[in-house]
Amino acid sequence: MGAVSPIPVLILLASGLHAQTPARPKFEEFEVAAIKPAPPNSPGRFLRMQSPNQFVARNHSVNTLIAAAYNLNPRMISKSPGWADSERYDILAKTPGNVRPNLEEQMAMLRKLLAERFKLTFHRERRELPIFALTVARSGLKLKESAAPPESFPEGPPPLIFVVSPVVIRLPARCATVAELAWVMQRSALDHPVVDRTGLSARYDFDLEFTPDETVFGGALGKGTDESTEPGLFGALQEQLGLKVAATKGPVDVMIVDRVERPRED
Repeated sequence: MGAVSPIPVLILLASGLHAQTPARPKFEEFEVAAIKPAPPNSPGRFLRMQSPNQFVARNHSVNTLIAAAYNLNPRMISKSPGWADSERYDILAKTPGNVRPNLEEQMAMLRKLLAERFKLTFHRERRELPIFALTVARSGLKLKESAAPPESFPEGPPPLIFVVSPVVIRLPARCATVAELAWVMQRSALDHPVVDRTGLSARYDFDLEFTPDETVFGGALGKGTDESTEPGLFGALQEQLGLKVAATKGPVDVMIVDRVERPRED
């Protein structure tokens, strides 16, 4: 997902009338959506709001769209056809009204799009899978609780987005939970589901920085350069946030794809 746009400021004229916040649309589905095959060899991949009412996904497979929409690690998707992983699509969609939907509202509309345009149907099964368990490190938690409550963000707290460069990867977080950190790691960075076993429910502000290596993002970024002094992801989580990641096995809800179709080209 892309960079977070500045929060719009509403300037009120003194009129003796009480200001009223515009009602938010329901954001149940996109008003219109164009889906096209991505150009061959397209670089990069993102999913974000490009303007207050324009949702864009670039160079995504159906499986990565499903993973984003349902907050899954791709390994938690079973029995989807081969083309759902190999073929890439671009999506340009208009959201209702002129109010920017928050991340959950965007994903709700994406889930509806997958059902209607890709004919996605599925059921879930509980399976024992390799996982990464996220716990508080023995050295103690190093996170500081957020000074800003969730309601201080008109469009919801900013989504967690990896900012990638060849030297260092940053994950800036504002008013984020540890569960949300686990979700973004399993969706984007790691090759197994990440299960939050910290028991933490507060919201935190932090800036995680780590050096890329072959264990993150499917090895697509390779090994970091000598210019970076930051540790890898697991080391950074422990040193900077006081969180530990351990490889183990555990029960996970797996999505079993019953049906999915290529969309009709617009």
